[in-house]
Amino acid sequence: MNSLISKVAHIRHTGTLDHALTIFRSMEFMSKTLFGGFFVTSERHYRSMPTHGIGKYKHLLPKDAPKKKKDKHQMKAIKAITSTDYGTLSVLVFGYDMILVERYAQYIHNLCNRFNVKVDESYALPTKTTEIMIMQDQSTKMFVDSVLKTHERVVQIRQLNATFCPIFLEVLLKNQPEGVQLSIKEHTEADYQARFKARPELEGLMAKMS
Repeated sequence: MNSLISKVAHIRHTGTLDHALTIFRSMEFMSKTLFGGFFVTSERHYRSMPTHGIGKYKHLLPKDAPKKKKDKHQMKAIKAITSTDYGTLSVLVFGYDMILVERYAQYIHNLCNRFNVKVDESYALPTKTTEIMIMQDQSTKMFVDSVLKTHERVVQIRQLNATFCPIFLEVLLKNQPEGVQLSIKEHTEADYQARFKARPELEGLMAKMS
């Protein structure tokens, strides 16, 4: 009786394996399609293979040019005065209110552009600080009462026509804000050097090396 049961179980197990093998072969056959008389498989073999640069695009972009080092700021040539034009002039605007000084300097720059007066540069000078000291009555000690900051802007122009100069100055004076000072003078090399902070230690070392 036991031998009969074992034979029946073996037949069932063999039938299950045959059925599973048939299903696997049918799935393998379905994974291939007939196209133009050839079998084309849809299996993904590349999953276990290297990509070989798939998706990389940087080699397609043009190579960037090497960045150039910024040249040291050099002073522009000062134009001499002629019989019809003024040379290089510096229009100085300074005052205690930074907003008024900045707006008036922008107004002068725009006015020069409107009347075809060439503007070489427009820049700010370092802020100057002034301390006001007060001495108390019947005392020798002094204390700081207030601190004033002077803001200065420079509009450097050239080729200002001698006939247009009086009209230009009259327009500037009529639109000058209260509390803002205006000064116009010939541009010199000292004015250019005043833009930079003095470094006496570095200058002393350079003098020793030379």
